[in-house]
Amino acid sequence: MDGVTVSFDGFKALNGLSLYVLAGELRAIIGPNGAGKTTMMDVITGKTRPDSGQVFFQGETDLTKLDEAAIANLGIGRKFQKPTVFESHSVLDNLELALKGNRGVLASLLSRLAADQEARIDAVLERIALQDQRRQLAGSLSHGQKQWLEIGMLLMQDPDLLLVDEPAAGMTDAETAKTAEMLQEIARSHSVVVVEHDMEFIRALDCHVTVLHEGSVLAEGSLESLQDNRDVIEVYLGR
Repeated sequence: MDGVTVSFDGFKALNGLSLYVLAGELRAIIGPNGAGKTTMMDVITGKTRPDSGQVFFQGETDLTKLDEAAIANLGIGRKFQKPTVFESHSVLDNLELALKGNRGVLASLLSRLAADQEARIDAVLERIALQDQRRQLAGSLSHGQKQWLEIGMLLMQDPDLLLVDEPAAGMTDAETAKTAEMLQEIARSHSVVVVEHDMEFIRALDCHVTVLHEGSVLAEGSLESLQDNRDVIEVYLGR
């Protein structure tokens, strides 16, 4: 993101925001409410058009020129804070529905999976720790498991970049720890950007952290270094 500004009725949600994430990097984004975290993801995914600035993906494609569908097809997936899964369908059905392709819901559920598709679903089930729940209705999963299933649905699309919004919200301590391990593992083959408020979760991610404040980057570095940063303490961590 290079000099991205977004204004809503005179309020600058993003104010000349510039930041970059390396391919294959796990990055955490933190900051107080109103810092611009959600707007940043809205711009990357094409939901919001910036007033100015550019957003380049893989060094060459300016995302500000594309719509949401084109950006998703380019290889950018987003998980919102509240999990949105098909609760009346099984875990397996949810992953089948998320497979790449232009099939409708009914056609997806009635069709037979190819061997490579079955292998991909098995691999994703293992990655999201839901192998034993594959036949279980998604609506009967715990909150944390629903979050994992939605992450799995994103992985079925095989995106190059995953944007994950507050994945630890509402989770048990055990689920939170498991989620941090899961995202670290996913980052071995994907770029992952995590927006989160839970500092213990950020610590468990053990990654580079960017602090946003008033729509621009306030500081970057390890969580340990940021905890000693007076500006970060004043606007966020000290609150």
